[in-house]
Amino acid sequence: MNVLLKNSRLVMTQGLINGEWVDADQKATLVVDNPATGEELVRVADMGAAETRRAITAAHDAFPGWSATSANQRSLILETWYDLIIKHQDELALILTAEQGKPLAEAKGEIVYGAAYIKWFAEEAKRVYGDVIPAAQAGRRNIVIKQPIGVVAAITPWNFPSAMLARKIAPALAAGCTIVCKPAAETPLSALALGLLAEQAGVPAGVINMVVGSDAPAIGNELTGSKWVRKLTFTGSTPVGKLLMKQCADTVKRTSMELGGNAPIIIFDDADLDQAINGALISKFRNSGQTCICSNRLLVQSGIYDRFIERLSEAVGEFRLGNGQDATTTHGPLITDKAALGVDEKVQDAVAQGARIVTGGAPSDQGSRFYQPTILADATPDMRVFREEIFGPVAPIFKFETDAEAIELANSTEYGLAAYLFTQNLSRIWKVSEAIDFGMVGVNETAISSEAIPFGGVKESGQGREGSKYGLDDYLETKLICLGGL
Repeated sequence: MNVLLKNSRLVMTQGLINGEWVDADQKATLVVDNPATGEELVRVADMGAAETRRAITAAHDAFPGWSATSANQRSLILETWYDLIIKHQDELALILTAEQGKPLAEAKGEIVYGAAYIKWFAEEAKRVYGDVIPAAQAGRRNIVIKQPIGVVAAITPWNFPSAMLARKIAPALAAGCTIVCKPAAETPLSALALGLLAEQAGVPAGVINMVVGSDAPAIGNELTGSKWVRKLTFTGSTPVGKLLMKQCADTVKRTSMELGGNAPIIIFDDADLDQAINGALISKFRNSGQTCICSNRLLVQSGIYDRFIERLSEAVGEFRLGNGQDATTTHGPLITDKAALGVDEKVQDAVAQGARIVTGGAPSDQGSRFYQPTILADATPDMRVFREEIFGPVAPIFKFETDAEAIELANSTEYGLAAYLFTQNLSRIWKVSEAIDFGMVGVNETAISSEAIPFGGVKESGQGREGSKYGLDDYLETKLICLGGL
C-alpha cells in the first residue's frame, strides 16, 4: 500500500454488503493508482454481477426497517455521519487527492461540499409533508402522503468521488430509502471511506451497500434489471445515461440523470472584467477542467475580446501543474492517459481549423496525464471544442457581436446543464437568462453549486434535481388515501 495511505484507518479495500466488508467472490482485485505519478496506491475488491445481486437483496431486506425508522432518528444518524466526515476531512482529502489527482485544497473543499448535502438532508428528513385535498363528494376526505420509493441504485463518477456520492446517499436515506452504490473504478477509496464512516454513525446493516468493480456493464445490468430496485440515480456521460434509461424502462424505474454539459460563459462588453476573468478561471480550470458544469465555450463580445484574452492569459500563466499533494500545485493531472490524449485531439482539431494557441496547446512534460492549461483564440462553431465537452484545461474563446448572436451560440448544443453570463445591464440579465436553454444560469457568478440549490439540467444533460428542497422529491412516492363514509 502507498506510504501516505498505509496508516489511514479510512482506507478500505473491500466492498460493503449487508454491513460486512467482503472480498470479491473470485478474489479478483483492481488497481487504484495515483494519476499524478502512476504509482499503485492499493488494490481493492473487483466485484461483479453476483455481488451486486447480494447487495440489492441486502438493501431490499433492510428497507422495511429503515423506512419505518422515525424521521427524527434518520436525521440524527445523518447528522452524526456529517460530524464524522468533518472531523476526518483532512484524512478524506488526502485519500481523494491520492486517487483522483486534484490539489489538496480542492479535495478538502469537495469533502466539505459533499458533507453539506448530508447535513441539509438530515434537516429535510423531518420536512416530508403531505396535503389534505377538499373532496368533491360529501362524506369523503382526500389525504396525500409521501413515502420512500424503495431501493435506490446510485452510479457515481470519478471527478467528484466523494461529493457526488454524498448528494445521492443523503436524500435517499433522509427519505427512508436504502441504497446500492457503484462508485467509479478509478476512485473507489473515497466512496468506501464514506461507507465506513456511515457505519460508525449508526447506519444499519444493508441500508448502504458499496459494490466496487471494473465490469460496469455487468454491475449496471443487475441494477437496472432488478425488480427490487425502484430508482436509479446516475452522474456521468450522456451516452451511458441514455443506455441506463433504456435498461430501466423494462421495470419502469424512476431515474435521475445528471449527464454531460457544454456550458457557455457569455461575457458582454459591459462586464466587470476583473469579475469575469475570475469567474472564467474558477469555472474553466477547476479540477483541471474535469467538471460537468465548467465553462466549455467562452463567448466574448468583440469590444473586449482582445483585452479579455490578454488578461486571461496572464492569469493562466500563474498556474502550477503538479502532484496535488504538493502545496504549490494549483492544478493536477487528468484522470487517465486516454483522457489526456482526448483533450489533445480536440486542441489539434481546433488548430488545424484555424484556432490560435495563446498559451499551452500541448501535453505537459510533467507526465502522460498532465496537459498544459490552454487558451485558444479565434475559435469557431465548426470545431470540436465547440460541439463536444472538453473535460480538460482548455479554454476556447469565440467572438460575438450582438445579444442575439450570443444567445444563438449558447443554445447551439444538445446539452443544457449550466450556463453563465457577465453583464451590468439588468434588462440583458433577465432577457438572456430566460432565453438560454439551461437548467442553471449563473449571472456574474460561476461558483453556483451548493446544497441549497436545485442542481440539474435540461435537454440531453439529464432530468431530475439534486440538492435543495426539490431534491427529496425524487426519492419519494406520492400516495392518495381517500376516506369515504364519513
